[in-house]
Order: sequence, then structure tokens, then C-alpha cells
Amino acid sequence: MKNDALYAALIAFFLNIAMSPFVIPLLQKFKFGQNVRSDGPNSHLKKSGTPTMGGVIILGSMVLTSLLFSINNKELHTILFVTIGFGLIGFLDDYIKIVKRRSLGLTARQKIIAQLVVTGIFAYALKVYLGLDTSIILPFSEGRELDLGYLFWPFLVIAVLGVVNAVNLTDGLDGLASGVTVLVATYFAAIAWAMHSNVLPIAAAAVGSLLGFLLFNSYPAKVFMGDTGSLALGGFVIATAFVMKMPLFILIVGIIYVIENISVILQVAYFKKTKKRLFKMAPIHHHFELSGWPETKVVTVFSIVTAIMCLIGLVAL
Repeated sequence: MKNDALYAALIAFFLNIAMSPFVIPLLQKFKFGQNVRSDGPNSHLKKSGTPTMGGVIILGSMVLTSLLFSINNKELHTILFVTIGFGLIGFLDDYIKIVKRRSLGLTARQKIIAQLVVTGIFAYALKVYLGLDTSIILPFSEGRELDLGYLFWPFLVIAVLGVVNAVNLTDGLDGLASGVTVLVATYFAAIAWAMHSNVLPIAAAAVGSLLGFLLFNSYPAKVFMGDTGSLALGGFVIATAFVMKMPLFILIVGIIYVIENISVILQVAYFKKTKKRLFKMAPIHHHFELSGWPETKVVTVFSIVTAIMCLIGLVAL
């Protein structure tokens, strides 16, 4: 199994860098370019037209690689379903944005219904297909588990929707979501390796795919992942965490996702109450941009924070 991890990472990496030179020109040819929000930072206007929907490359390389290791691997099947399910929702969202030439795709109602459907099937898979109970591992407790009982199911819904959309919010700078998530995926791959978990091949495939994608997505980005990629990665992260019974560890290793999400919630709540902005712009990576930080510095600092928290996450298990 440990050799499988190396093979999965390498295969996904080379698949990604092999697909990208073909897919990116196709996205340009069909004018699948990014529509930059008019209320975003002015520095981002120059990114308008950069090919988006690059998440199909991430998904393609992850799926193809995972299928090589999918025989009798129910954990991999479950995580792959959630990853593809949320990726498809993101694909529809991106496609509508491009066809209608607007910065918003699916309506909020359509998104939440689709996400709840995927989450519901995921909950069923955890209970029936994998046969997992309703307990989760507590951080810093030497592996002690807490049985949530019936509270597990509302907790799962909140956690899945929260993480998936938090990763989506994180995807706002060149290489930010992919850079942070490759570290989170590496963390889960390391834990899966130590535990001899069946999660290992798909976690390793995610690492390899994201490393390949970063060659084209880091500043200045030649392609954006779009909601296709960010929602798929959010699905991968939270599905992996639940299959390994480690959803609370997202609060540690996924601290950037948490901060990005909270910054938006605080901004909206504060503005409704005072008609003033708490941050210069939310999500918070834009606040740092408007405070004078170069885009590359924001990405670097957020990645360093994630790396440190992943090390803390190793100690917390």
C-alpha cells in the first residue's frame, strides 16, 4: 500500500502536466475565460479572460489515477463520489457563468439543493456502504473517540457544506486554494500511510494532481481551477476527514479555510449592523491585498500557516 501511494502521486502528477497543455488551449479556444467580479480588487481586472474550469484537469487526473487503485476499496469509492459530485456542481456553476457571461452562475437555492443531495448520499454511504458508526476522533486526546449519536448527522451536514464552500472562498488568488489544499492533502496522506488506511491512494493522487496543477496555477496563473476545482477539492477534503473519522482536525489543518469563511460571515454581519466594513474586503485574502501585500506574499504566508498547522495536526492525533 505504501508503494501505491508513491505510484498514485506520480501518476496523478504526470497526468496533470500531460493534460494541461492540451486542456488549457481548449479552454481558451472555447472562450472559457474568467469573468472577474467588478467589486473585486482592481488589480484582478487584468486576470479577466484567463482560462477557468481548470478543475477538470484536477478532477480528471485524480479520477483516472484513483480508478487504478479502486478495486475493493470502499473508502476510495466514497471519497471519489463526493469529490466528483461537488465537482459536477462546480462545473455547472462555471458553465453557466461562461455561457451567460456573468460572474455568478447557479443561484444560491440551486447550489444548496445540489450540495444537500450529494451530502445526503455521502451520509448514507458512511452508514450503510462503509458501516461506520457516529463517533469521531478528538484532537489532542491520543486517539480517543466521541460518539455524537444522532447529533452526528446535522454535524455532518454543517461540516460538509461549511468546508466545501470555505474552500471555494479560498480560491481567490493565483495558487492559493491549490497551494493550501496540497498541504492538507499531504497531511491526510501521511496519516493514512501511518494508519495503513485505504484512503491513502486517493489522498496521494490529490497531492500529485495539485502539484502538477500548481505549475500552471501559481502566479501569474495560466489557468484557474474555477468552482469545478474548488468545490471538488472541498468535497475531497471533508469526505476524507469523515471517512478517517477526523472532521474536527479540519479546524487545525484547514485553519485557512476556517478563517476565510469566518471573515465573510463577520463582514456581512458587521455591515448589516453598522453599514461599515470590518475588513477592507472579504474573504480576508483580499483584505491583505488591499493593505499592500503582493498577491504572492499572501499565498506564501497562508501556505506557511497551513504547513505549521499540519505539523500541529500530526501532534494532535
